Amino acid sequence: MKHDAYTDDYLAGILHSVKTIALTGASPNPARPSNGVMGYLLSRGYEVIPVNPGQAGKQIQGRTVYARLADIPVPIDMVDVFRASEYLDGVIEEALALSPLPKIIWSQLGVRDDAAAAKAEAVGVKVVMNRCPAIEYPRLIA
Repeated sequence: MKHDAYTDDYLAGILHSVKTIALTGASPNPARPSNGVMGYLLSRGYEVIPVNPGQAGKQIQGRTVYARLADIPVPIDMVDVFRASEYLDGVIEEALALSPLPKIIWSQLGVRDDAAAAKAEAVGVKVVMNRCPAIEYPRLIA
């Protein structure tokens, strides 16, 4: 898939289909975008699970933080990536080791790695890059 543009139907379909979101790069700092997006997604009824090795075992927005995707004890529908582009391949590799696989890998604004996305898409995982679900949700759903 080309990742320069997405149809509104594609993005809305994803936002309607997911329930459980692992948010990698979650921060306890309310000034950080990952914290605000996590709060927004929680307020829209998603189950958001923060992932950050430096915060593992602590709480962010009342949710237990996990060190790795593999540590999360429930199936994940979507992985929301708040990490720099150079880390996206590693996050995708970690996500592809999960069973069951997540349905979606969604990387935040400025985060893109087409080769990593192709790995996920090769096994049927949808990918969205350089977008924010907290921007797309009110535009498409609310």
